[in-house]
Amino acid sequence: MQFDKNAILGFVLLALMFLGFFYFTRRGQLEVERETRHVQDSIAALQPAVDPVATRADSVKLATESNVAAAGQFVTAVNGTEKEIVVENELVKITFSNKGAQPKLVELKKFNSVDSLPVKMVQQGFDKLSYPVNTEANRSIQISDLYFDDGTVTRNTDGSQTVTYQLKDSSGQGIIHRFSLPDNQYMLDWNIEIEGAGRLLTNNSINLLWQDEVKQHEKDIVIEKRETQIGYWTKDDYDYFTLGRSSDKQFDSPVRWLSVKQKFFNTTLIAKNGFNSGSIQCSESHDSTGIITAAKANFQLVVPSANSVTVPLQLYYGPNDYNILKSYDLGLQNVINLGQGIYAFVKYVNRWLIMPVFNFFTKFFSNYGIVIALLTIFIRVLTSPLLYKSYLSGAKMRALRPELETLKAKYKDDQQAYAMEQMKVYRSAGVNPLGGCIPALLQIPIFFSLYSYFNATIELRGKGFLWAQDLSTYDSILNFSFNIPFYGNHISLFTILATVTSLLISVYSMSQTPTVDNPMMKYMPYIFPVMLLGIFNGLPSALTWYYTVSNLITLVIQYVIQNFIIDHDKIVAQLELNKKKPKTKSKWQERLEQMQETQRQMQQSKNKSQGSGKR
Repeated sequence: MQFDKNAILGFVLLALMFLGFFYFTRRGQLEVERETRHVQDSIAALQPAVDPVATRADSVKLATESNVAAAGQFVTAVNGTEKEIVVENELVKITFSNKGAQPKLVELKKFNSVDSLPVKMVQQGFDKLSYPVNTEANRSIQISDLYFDDGTVTRNTDGSQTVTYQLKDSSGQGIIHRFSLPDNQYMLDWNIEIEGAGRLLTNNSINLLWQDEVKQHEKDIVIEKRETQIGYWTKDDYDYFTLGRSSDKQFDSPVRWLSVKQKFFNTTLIAKNGFNSGSIQCSESHDSTGIITAAKANFQLVVPSANSVTVPLQLYYGPNDYNILKSYDLGLQNVINLGQGIYAFVKYVNRWLIMPVFNFFTKFFSNYGIVIALLTIFIRVLTSPLLYKSYLSGAKMRALRPELETLKAKYKDDQQAYAMEQMKVYRSAGVNPLGGCIPALLQIPIFFSLYSYFNATIELRGKGFLWAQDLSTYDSILNFSFNIPFYGNHISLFTILATVTSLLISVYSMSQTPTVDNPMMKYMPYIFPVMLLGIFNGLPSALTWYYTVSNLITLVIQYVIQNFIIDHDKIVAQLELNKKKPKTKSKWQERLEQMQETQRQMQQSKNKSQGSGKR
């Protein structure tokens, strides 16, 4: 029992070391922050007071003067009055501005942000769509700096609405921006029509600038940042990259579309004829700003060599809804993380199994907590044959326990010999020692599938169940004003229930398992459930609710199978019958026995040499 005390003492010391590390690291960070603030305050005190209003006025004046010098034939469009046009359908409300002739504000009418106001996909400030046009020799101006006409709205017979902005010079040539919002759609069509393209464009190319500042919409900005990605379609395939301190990507091959994807929403720029090349840079802001990232993309569009050209584009402002995105037949559904990286294979489990079953149950039940419980039951029934095989293997191992205990006593000083004899017993009885592990391993893809699915499905967003107000994020029955390392700043009740039920499974399983000599292996089944407290505490309550229901079903299935289905006497009789059958060794078994025999001989030689040295 001395080893047990040492192991426990080691864990306690390790925990204290971690706590000390986090404490002193945080203390050092606070000292650095205080010193930084002190230096900044000192510098600010030495600098003369600056009138922000006057500074802004000067900046606007300089910018206006610069634009007037560069505007050429569009000089009358430099100074103007901003006019807004609002169009909306059942899903989205878009406010257009004649300055730059582009969306100024985009709101999703059916979704609220963390501030309980409608989700805003575009806001005034950083967000921008622009490209340069030539005005005079060696001079150009950004289209976002020019005022188009006041704009017109046309209601079409199919229910769509078209907003048209025009910018003409004295010769009647110029640019038209034409936006069309279909009925009950999130997709906005945008056509750029240019008269005099040979004069206004350089090398028949449009260098399109797209700036998108991604704001926080969920209650946990850390998780939202982790789920934010840049996705794009190039070379007839989808790819993506995640955000870091600073992320950038160069596109040397044609790109069909680029998407700034958040946890549950995305803004996507689509070129119907494809972008020829481009790049994107993303910067990360501090969590306190409420900004996830500021993305700045530059794309080159080569247009036909003609006087009049039309560039067909599209802008998607909407939710990461799989069916909606798939309906556009552009591969946009790939932005939803149903399985990526080394877990990419689970997206097929989600698409072909989890999602169809989940959607089927939602047709009959509006409460998503009940839907998840039914989905859990379906999965447990589907995997019950694997569970039965696992328990049957465990029952066979228990039936061989007396024989193995005898061998252990006989070869207590020679572990290599015991291992070889143990394998002979398993082979003679027709028992696979890994038979209980393989069925359990086959269930792991389903768990990872559900982990991805519950993290990504927008159907759960804002849907409550019991005490959980939102199944798409963690449930919290108590919040802290501080953060506990490896745990968080709140208590999730569903996580506690998942942990308790996991412990019950471990207790019951260990009571049915042969005695384990290794203390670490003995306590490991109890350590893992406790680790779930930290792992699951920040996960969606939909997942922890699923895990709780799954554990309860597992306990019931375990009890029923082991007490009413598996017959111990029949198993013993079958094992005895197997021992009488002739056995053939596979090549793998032969190699394994040779390896074990070689290791045993090496160990014996080592023991003899050590014994000779002592003498």
